[in-house]
Amino acid sequence: MALYSWTGYTDKGKTASGMIDAVSLREAKLKLRTQGMFVSTIAEEAHGIAHPLKDITLRGLLGRVRMEDLAVTTRQLSTLVGASIPLVDALGALYDQTDAPAMKKTIAQVRDSVNEGLSFADALAQHTRVFPDLYVNMVRSGEVSGALDVVLLRLAEFLEGQHRLKSRVTSAMLYPAVLLCISVAVLMYLLTAVVPKVVGMFESMNQVLPLPTRILIALSSFLAWSWWIILLVVIAAVALLVRWKRTERGAMKFDRIRMGLPVYGSIYQKVSVARFSRTLGTLLASGVPIIDALRIVKTVLQNRIMETVVENSIAEVMDGSSIAAPLKKSGVFPPILVHMISVGEKSGSLEEMLMKAAESYEGDVETTVAGLTSVLEPLMIVIMGAIVGFVVLSILMPMLEMSTIVR
Repeated sequence: MALYSWTGYTDKGKTASGMIDAVSLREAKLKLRTQGMFVSTIAEEAHGIAHPLKDITLRGLLGRVRMEDLAVTTRQLSTLVGASIPLVDALGALYDQTDAPAMKKTIAQVRDSVNEGLSFADALAQHTRVFPDLYVNMVRSGEVSGALDVVLLRLAEFLEGQHRLKSRVTSAMLYPAVLLCISVAVLMYLLTAVVPKVVGMFESMNQVLPLPTRILIALSSFLAWSWWIILLVVIAAVALLVRWKRTERGAMKFDRIRMGLPVYGSIYQKVSVARFSRTLGTLLASGVPIIDALRIVKTVLQNRIMETVVENSIAEVMDGSSIAAPLKKSGVFPPILVHMISVGEKSGSLEEMLMKAAESYEGDVETTVAGLTSVLEPLMIVIMGAIVGFVVLSILMPMLEMSTIVR
């Protein structure tokens, strides 16, 4: 199905423009005519929205809808719907003011689907690459309950919170990562470009070289002829790791190893728990049934161990069990979270308890990452200084010995 951009006017003489998806140009014109539009110009877009299973090219990656764009669009749509503007008109207004090309095309297709009689949720469900199950189910519950503007506002806050947490963690770890890359690049340059130039001078000396110098020469010689072997080994190891992670057993084992790592394991678990609490709380507050909410949560956790626990919990909840009981039995979720869920279930304030737990764990993650970054930065500088100092000392020591012999 292709995407066509068009301009024209309504039966009342008002100018209009937009995009519409259709199998052919003729079908696009017929669709517009049935909507009461008189087309002046129409042309096929060079690149439409790619199919989610085929969108693996660079063009597809560049055409993805960003989370921040989706959050902004959702908040704007909530405001428009809350102002009693019809949904189709609200989507048209969003189309006119959205700058992101991928988001703009998606809005156009959703608007056309709603114009053709589909519900808003069903129209969104046609774009699984942009709108996940969480989004579609919350919108569906909002349409049924008549509180679509409130649900959209909750969705916007949820997306903004997830983006904010991800951005803070990423920005906190960016400086150490850049520093590490620069350090490795400087070290490789010293060992492969600087050291070999002075090796010939050292070899002409008729004396035993100091141990640090001999170690440096041996390391430089090894890297000079084997760097490509090391690169191939690293690439092969990464490829095998990715392939192993795609298997059920490999994914479980990999996540278990990650959760068991010092420092990082704690952060990884807290991020997963915060995502679980925030997503489940948002879904329940929007009126999504508990079983459907748990199924959706399972798909967004990105932690295979916790996914298995939630999947087992669904069966027990369907049999009449509380949510807290299977989570406690698994031993994967923190006792504090399990206790808060138990209290929330008994008091009828489960959504509120889940939101409080999410805020607590998100704040804990941010504090831990900030503290870790403040330690990593000076530590990496010290390590890099020590390595460079070793290289410089290894080069200077024979030179000092040579100057002593000359005297």
